Amino acid sequence: MSEDLYGEGENNSGTVFRDTIMLALAGFVSLVVLLLPFINPPAETESTKSDPPGNVIIEVFWPEDRDVDLDLWVKAPDDIPVGYSNRGGIFFNLLRDDLGIYKDPTPINYEVSYSRGINPGEHIVNLHLYREDGTSFQPFDVKVVVTVVDPETKIRRQILESSVLLDEIGKESTVFRFSLDKNGNLDEKNISNEFVQLRSGSK
Repeated sequence: MSEDLYGEGENNSGTVFRDTIMLALAGFVSLVVLLLPFINPPAETESTKSDPPGNVIIEVFWPEDRDVDLDLWVKAPDDIPVGYSNRGGIFFNLLRDDLGIYKDPTPINYEVSYSRGINPGEHIVNLHLYREDGTSFQPFDVKVVVTVVDPETKIRRQILESSVLLDEIGKESTVFRFSLDKNGNLDEKNISNEFVQLRSGSK
């Protein structure tokens, strides 16, 4: 009789132990399921990324080994020219005025202007080679990139790119004259580089 009671007690202990283990396992699985969205978040899409600043973006890049003060000038329709001496208009702002090595701890030679919104009509992009430090001047290539951010989708797309040879200190040249509609669509039949002076004064 005592052996039967002893055996029955062992069976009850085993059942309780199994139930406890199963409950703990179920709790652990539930916790993992609840945490899965945070452990492996969904991939970032265009809609979840932060909106890019500005709508029309003009960027200029030149070789890192040139101590050159190169100035970007831009003009939106019905607005004033924007450059180093006038850094803001109704639509455009010059965000970076790169003076070459002077007061620049980085090796990157780069200037950029952004517009607030898109003003339909002709836009003008000029370069002015203001100064180079050194005994003898050597011509060099500059890359100019125009990008448009769609006002509704916020998707950024490049619409123009050009490599320009700068061969004269003090010379201002027109890189692009191009027209956009209110949605930032480029009129591909209306692109030129016919010179228009944007900066005031001369050197």
